[in-house]
Amino acid sequence: MSDAPILYSFRRCPYAMRARMALLISGTPVRLREVVLRDKPEEMIAVSPKATVPVLVQDDGAVIDESLAIMHWALERSDPQGWLADKDASAALIAEADSDFKDNLDRYKYPTRYDDVDPIAHRSSGLEFLVKLEKRLTANGQLLGNAARLADYAIFPFIRQFANNDRNWFDAQSLPAVQKWLATHLASDLFATTMTKYPQWRTGDPEPLFAASDPMI
Repeated sequence: MSDAPILYSFRRCPYAMRARMALLISGTPVRLREVVLRDKPEEMIAVSPKATVPVLVQDDGAVIDESLAIMHWALERSDPQGWLADKDASAALIAEADSDFKDNLDRYKYPTRYDDVDPIAHRSSGLEFLVKLEKRLTANGQLLGNAARLADYAIFPFIRQFANNDRNWFDAQSLPAVQKWLATHLASDLFATTMTKYPQWRTGDPEPLFAASDPMI
């Protein structure tokens, strides 16, 4: 599908993960260009000078270079599982995750990138957000009710990153609902397809079509 949009992505980036999940679930195929962050392609930087993934380039040249905007773009085309239900509540929860929690996650996971940072203090601050999620998940199973919504898919890749920084510590916390919720999403066919490995794309290389074989995956 030479007219399919181009997606610049990096497999392990949580922002790119959530964009890829939305593209898959919406049934929107894209031509994938897998990026290595230390060797970003000039083509990506030319269309998005901030040079962060994901970047979606539509067939008319229009560029979307924010992960949530890509998610909304895809789901507004097709939303077979109702991810966009409870849109306002999702937006508020995602905003909290993408700001305070993400700041604490970065300083917990990458303390040497910052001056005068105590990673354990930031882990404790991040845990406060997980305790909030625990209350929601204990009541409902998903963040906004019985069915997963945009908030679940936009947030869980960052909880995955937080958990994996010290898995023994995370598993020892009294967060049974968060732990079950995370494990369920990680074990899903959707996430498995999202995390399919592709080689680094270089100028002139083929662009594998990234799409779900099952439109309701």
